[in-house]
Amino acid sequence: MNPYSVERRERNNKIYFLVQRNEDGVIVESPTTYLAHLVRANKSMNTVKRRAFSISYYLTYLEEKGVLLDEVSKLPYAKQHKHFTDFLRWIKDGKHTDGERNKLPGNFTCNLYLKDVFGWFGFLALEHGQFGELKVLSDRRISYSNQVGVRFSVICKTFNGYLPEEEHVGRTIEKDKIETLLEACENSRDQLLLLLLAETGFRIGELLGVRYTEDIDYKRKTISVNYRNNMNNAFAKNAEHRRALISEGTFGILMYYLAENRELLKNGSFLMISISGKNIGKPLDANAVYSVLKRLEMKTGIKVNPHMLRHYFANERRKSGWDILLISKALGHKHINTTIAYLDVGREELIEASDAFYAKNKGLYDIDKLI
Repeated sequence: MNPYSVERRERNNKIYFLVQRNEDGVIVESPTTYLAHLVRANKSMNTVKRRAFSISYYLTYLEEKGVLLDEVSKLPYAKQHKHFTDFLRWIKDGKHTDGERNKLPGNFTCNLYLKDVFGWFGFLALEHGQFGELKVLSDRRISYSNQVGVRFSVICKTFNGYLPEEEHVGRTIEKDKIETLLEACENSRDQLLLLLLAETGFRIGELLGVRYTEDIDYKRKTISVNYRNNMNNAFAKNAEHRRALISEGTFGILMYYLAENRELLKNGSFLMISISGKNIGKPLDANAVYSVLKRLEMKTGIKVNPHMLRHYFANERRKSGWDILLISKALGHKHINTTIAYLDVGREELIEASDAFYAKNKGLYDIDKLI
């Protein structure tokens, strides 16, 4: 059993995460203070939760290796570097889970856990003057341009010992398969769920947090994402406001759903609710959504998850000529590289684009001059 665990607490309508020592149930103050800071900085619940587990894994690693936290920053460069690369391999081998998972984490996930740990060290150094800056972290300047062409540069900390990350290829779904899934739905709620995920590009937590009493502009046919704490644990990832326009057809399904379930809906404000079973009338949660999609898979043989519909949104906009910055903004991405990973450019599409290019433009050199 791991010596540390993560506990969740709710206070003043906010969700907090605590790192606890299992032996005596004592809350570990340093990481818990950092996690509270993240909540106050409006980091998403899922981000704070992940960082809580990352730190609990690292504390377990320290205890297993017999190393004290305040000793780490004092290590010479070579030993400090080995300390963190060994932690990555320890995570990669699944030693942080007590063998509870069959699937070992990928390199991206391992690196993410270490980045979370580095974030904690940075907080301790800057906010509390604890320890010193880690020797293995070096400054790296990143330059970028905003939408109007103004160029900025920022300094960030980087580590040269991360595991090589596998190329990420986003999984999407084709339009005809979505149509088949829609036809297999047993009620308007499930149809609306699929349509809104595909047409808004919202994350599942964002959609489940939508309130039909506040977040829908029925005149303009738009739906908004608002950052708030919700009873069904549905959260927007970033503290930001976004709005998406839906089609006339989907708006029609929305109005039909609202009319058909008005008696259940009038007791609350959430748009997506359970319409049967023991939780009837209550806000839908992510587990219920995955159950709906699993039932549809059993009926149609088509595997789909909310993220695939988000990828569908991104790729359809790209094919329609949307600028990548617009797509990134619509998806609520902080970094353009995340958006790029969503875009699935197939080989045939590249050939077609090349044919269209050469139909309008000459080749690199006049071939007649070479013959």
